[in-house]
Amino acid sequence: MIKKLLIVFFATFFLNVANPNPWGFFGHRRINRLAVFTLPPPLIGFFKNNIEYITEHAVDPDKRRYASKFEAIRHYIDLDHWGTLPFDNLPRTWLGALSKFTDIYAVQNQDTIQILGADVFDYDKKILKTPIGDIDKRRYKSFIYHNIFPQYYNENWTIHQDSMRNLFEDNWKYPNAKIIAIDRISDEGIVPYYLPRIEKRLTKAMRNRDITDVLSLSADIGHYIGDASVPLHTTQNYNGQMTEQHGIHAFWESRIPELFADDTYDFFVGGANYIEDTKTFYWDIVLESHRHVEDVLTFEKELSKTFPQDQQYCQIERNNVMIRSQCDNYTKAYQDKMDGLVESRMRSAVKSVGDIWYTCWVNAGKPNLSEIEVKWSEDDIQKQKELDSKYRKGKINGRAHE
Repeated sequence: MIKKLLIVFFATFFLNVANPNPWGFFGHRRINRLAVFTLPPPLIGFFKNNIEYITEHAVDPDKRRYASKFEAIRHYIDLDHWGTLPFDNLPRTWLGALSKFTDIYAVQNQDTIQILGADVFDYDKKILKTPIGDIDKRRYKSFIYHNIFPQYYNENWTIHQDSMRNLFEDNWKYPNAKIIAIDRISDEGIVPYYLPRIEKRLTKAMRNRDITDVLSLSADIGHYIGDASVPLHTTQNYNGQMTEQHGIHAFWESRIPELFADDTYDFFVGGANYIEDTKTFYWDIVLESHRHVEDVLTFEKELSKTFPQDQQYCQIERNNVMIRSQCDNYTKAYQDKMDGLVESRMRSAVKSVGDIWYTCWVNAGKPNLSEIEVKWSEDDIQKQKELDSKYRKGKINGRAHE
């Protein structure tokens, strides 16, 4: 884990020196901005009045990756780590995922004994067979909920002996052992698990008419839905590093939208709809994204072999800096070969963001948000300045756009 973070740190730091705006910042801002126009009255009035904030702060979660090691995993999920579509072995709830993919060990003297793990948890059985003794599955899930669920991401941590005694009752045999839990799922990404958490927070903020939180959480959830809509955010081969296609991530989600979104894409996606089952909705987004991973990679690989080599990369100006990036003609050829895939995923993201904003508002009781004046405290302003500063200095943690 530490080695992986160091590799990503140095690789991403040097890439971002040349490319400071790694969808990329352009895409996330467009998605949030356009999602505003899917909303019905009276909700659209509030969002239109604050559209500049919703647009600009669409990139805040990317900035936070430079400040917190917990942030990066919220932007992706490496579905192919868990097998193949439809990934029936992967629980759709966070509690279920932690129950299945948290290993628990007792360390005593020189011995390490695995107590619980994926080989123990079985959704089809009421009783779980462990090396120590049988336990009721409901009791085990309650144990996970109280001891593991609140932490949601750690490389490893210790569990109190009392919790183990309560779980195993008379079967607990290691009263002097150190109990260590190891989360084996978070490092593969948690975006469909994290979205219900932020949705719940946004609904609460709307219900309480806490406008500061409504705006910041609306911008944030738009970002995460946007990321979930990108095929390369659902695969271990997220930057083509496994297929000698380094840089395809920024090519797909940044270079193409920047060239074509404003002039050629149709973003008339209709009005926002209420989503009854949001957990399934989030999983449908990432599963649909993953269905396109092979095309995203294969089409670029095929094109790179037939397109003239000296016309694939050019020096282009970005933010008054000359950088090496894909040439306009090569970018257009790739977009044409994908037959509108980037446009369709952006359209899906716009509609999905609007749907969730609207759903949160309905679930909050349809509060009148427009009558509340937005006032930002000095602390809010200072926090934003700190985020911007850390982003500019390149203090990155975890996997990021490349």
